[in-house]
Amino acid sequence: MIQSMTGYGKSVCELPNKKISIEIKSLNSKQLDLNTRLPNLYREKEIEVRSLLGKRLSRGKIDLSFYVEAATSDKITKINQQVIANYHEQLKNIAGNLGLDNSTDYLKVIMPLPDTVKVELAELDEEEWKAITVTLNDAIKDITEFRKSEGLALETDIKGRIKMIGELLNEVPKYESQRIEKIKTRIRENLEELGQSNKIDENRFEQEIIFYLEKLDVTEEKVRLSNHLKYFMETIECNEAVGKKLGFITQEIGREINTLGSKANDADLQKIVIRMKDELEKIKEQILNVL
Repeated sequence: MIQSMTGYGKSVCELPNKKISIEIKSLNSKQLDLNTRLPNLYREKEIEVRSLLGKRLSRGKIDLSFYVEAATSDKITKINQQVIANYHEQLKNIAGNLGLDNSTDYLKVIMPLPDTVKVELAELDEEEWKAITVTLNDAIKDITEFRKSEGLALETDIKGRIKMIGELLNEVPKYESQRIEKIKTRIRENLEELGQSNKIDENRFEQEIIFYLEKLDVTEEKVRLSNHLKYFMETIECNEAVGKKLGFITQEIGREINTLGSKANDADLQKIVIRMKDELEKIKEQILNVL
C-alpha cells in the first residue's frame, strides 16, 4: 500500500506541572524538508527529534510544533545579591562624599542596573523527556495512519487510470489493419491527383508500402508500454516508499505513448493516444503526493 505525503498527527502529554501538545503536519516535497518548533528547554534534543522524524516519515515538507501549557516557567529568575550589595556600597560612598541624605531608597536605584537579576533555564528532566518521546511517537503514528488513509484513496485512483491506459492499449490492434488500407488508399489518391496512376508498378508499389509501414509499425511500443504498465502495478503494491520509482516508470510510459502517437498516422489511433496522455497527466499529478 502506498502512502500520501500529506498528513496530520497530534498527541498530548499530561505531566504533573505542564501539558504538552505535539502536532505534526506534512505536505508533498521532493526531499525531506524538516521544520521544528521546540521550546528552549527541549532545544538540546532537536537533533534526536529530527533524526526520529526523518527515519519514520521519510519524505515530505514536515512541520513539528510543541505547544506547552505550564503552571511555572522553564526560566528561573534569581536576584544577584552580591551585585546588589556592591552597587549599594558604591552608592553609599558616593552619597557620603556628596553629602546627600542617607534616607535615599537605594533599591529603587539599584534594581534597574545591569546584572542585578539573572535568568537561568531550568534543566531538562530525563524522565520528563521519556514521557515526551512516547507522545512524539504517538503523534508520528497518528500522522502515519492519516498518510495511509490518504494513500489508499490515491492508490485507487491511480490504479484505475493505469487500468484505463491498458484498456486503451488493447483497442489499438483493431485500428491497425484499417490504418494500412487507409494509408494505401491515401497514397493512391495522391498519385491519381498527380496523374501518375497509370505508371504505377504494383509490385514496386507494394514493396514501398511495406517499407513505409515498417517505419510506422508500433508493435515494439505496444509491448514496451504493456510491460511498463505491468511493472507499475507491481511496484505500487510494494510496502515501502515508491513515489520516486513510480515517477520514473510514468516517464517511461509517457515516452512510449508519445512514440505511439508520432507513428499513429491515423485519426482513430491519435484519439486513443490523446486519451492515454490525459490519463497519464492525471497520474503524474497524483504521484507528486505519493511517499
